Amino acid sequence: MPKRTMTPSEALVETLVAEGVTDVFGLVGSAFMDALDLFPDAGIRFVSVAHEQAAAHAADGLARVTGRPQACIAQNGPGAANFVSAIAAAFWAHSPVVAITPETGSLGIGTGGFQELDQMPMFEAQTVFQVRVNRPERMGELARRCFYRAKLELGPTHLNIPRDYFYGDIEEEIFATPVLGPGRAPRGDIEEAARILQGARYPVIVSGGGVGQGDALEEVEALAEHLSAPVVNTYLHNDTFPYSHELGCGPIGYCGSKAAMRTIAKADVVLALGTRLGVFGLLPQYDMTYWPEDATLIQVDRDARQWGMSRIPALFSVADVKEYAIELLDELRHALPDPGRNEERIADVAREKQAWDEELENWSSSTSALMHPRRFLWEFTRALPEDALVTTDIGNTCSITNGYLRFNGPRQHLAALTWGNCGFAYGAAMGARIGRPDAPVFAIQGDGAWGISGMSEVMTAVREDIPVIAIVINNHEWGAEKKNQIDFYDNRFVGTNLRANPDFAKVAESMGARGYTVEDYRDVQDVVRDAVASGEPCVINAVVEGGANVLAEPFRRDALAMPTRHLEKYAHLSLS
Repeated sequence: MPKRTMTPSEALVETLVAEGVTDVFGLVGSAFMDALDLFPDAGIRFVSVAHEQAAAHAADGLARVTGRPQACIAQNGPGAANFVSAIAAAFWAHSPVVAITPETGSLGIGTGGFQELDQMPMFEAQTVFQVRVNRPERMGELARRCFYRAKLELGPTHLNIPRDYFYGDIEEEIFATPVLGPGRAPRGDIEEAARILQGARYPVIVSGGGVGQGDALEEVEALAEHLSAPVVNTYLHNDTFPYSHELGCGPIGYCGSKAAMRTIAKADVVLALGTRLGVFGLLPQYDMTYWPEDATLIQVDRDARQWGMSRIPALFSVADVKEYAIELLDELRHALPDPGRNEERIADVAREKQAWDEELENWSSSTSALMHPRRFLWEFTRALPEDALVTTDIGNTCSITNGYLRFNGPRQHLAALTWGNCGFAYGAAMGARIGRPDAPVFAIQGDGAWGISGMSEVMTAVREDIPVIAIVINNHEWGAEKKNQIDFYDNRFVGTNLRANPDFAKVAESMGARGYTVEDYRDVQDVVRDAVASGEPCVINAVVEGGANVLAEPFRRDALAMPTRHLEKYAHLSLS
């Protein structure tokens, strides 16, 4: 297209349109108002949130379910600073979010003016690319580059714009940027992987987040079936292989599936697809050190920088996981067209799953008057529609969901992952619901995190007509930290008891949403189904038991030590 005369604001907005952006999340501010004025006529919906953190989480949620870059925008200074934690969450999720942050005017940079902050360093470590617009004439060019790099590297980018650079006349050409994948693995890598797998006694596939992002579930299923290889999901990626499949074992990692952990412990060859094998997701659980250290590891990831981050692979390939699975299966079929079903291995998976399912059901069988959190999750997941999307926060009970949530398709489980910030789930759920308006979307948060970023965003869901269903696990405590105080600090609770919680259902109703309070496990399924049928923003206040008898193991028992006190005034606190 030929260049046309336009303003930098028009160049920015037209670039958003060219990249397929139809929703931008943010909180209105004067710094970008000239561009904002164009949104309605450009066909872009501005989703106005209560806090900028939720805007970035919503863009992240929308990006994860659509697989396309999405955008958020904030006022310079305080508004941009509120993006930081959420953009870090997107970074560790490999989510293509474009964070647009106006800054103080170009002539005022460095003078300490109103709402001035050096915004570039704040985002440097948690973006794959960032740029400051250094001339108004470059607005379209640099905005395009942010979208291109977000797609190329699957991660957040940062576009920083001096607020006076939205104005003036420029000559600009508008076009969409290409989508380039990581490419194919070298032929020799495919042949070597096939050779290793053909000689395996008990191969196990680890299906990572890249399988969902790469729309490679069907190809991984075909590969697993050809090999009769059990498949485990990586930590908090419960949607990258279905548990209902006869070879699906569920997720490894904190509060995950014992069937998955016991199964991968038997492996002599591990094929890790679309995963960096994050350290936290491989830590011992349930008193099991399950990672098979002596197994031959084949690792495939689109990012060459992930080699050797937690385990040293015998073979590492940088490739698109979908293309890799197709080529590897072709090579295996060429070498051994019909290997037949390994009935012994398939039966072994069935035994492990049956044992885990029975144990999980037993853990969830409480009929106590004050609902056990595991009983709530058991009933909740039985009422969960098959096509539902679930976003999960961080925290003790939210982490326990890792053993309960099971999905049949990709892009259904959106978690805070290893950034682990409280307040992720509700904002991400709003974005996910916009991206998947045909599916119910649930956000699971604890009562502590609900106060950080959740409760106030119910107003956003009502105002913007985003029918998200929030599950607030109301146990009157910061459970993950309380567990540490139980195990290491002799039940001395400082800052972990949440006294005088409001009635979260009534608070939701005062904002215009539907509110439910459920205290009896026998009511859970009916409440969940009613919330889904309503088609409205809903908050389910799940009042559950707290304390030592119900909390899961600490996140990092290895990162804490029994306290030692040398000063006499603290001697009574020592447990060493």
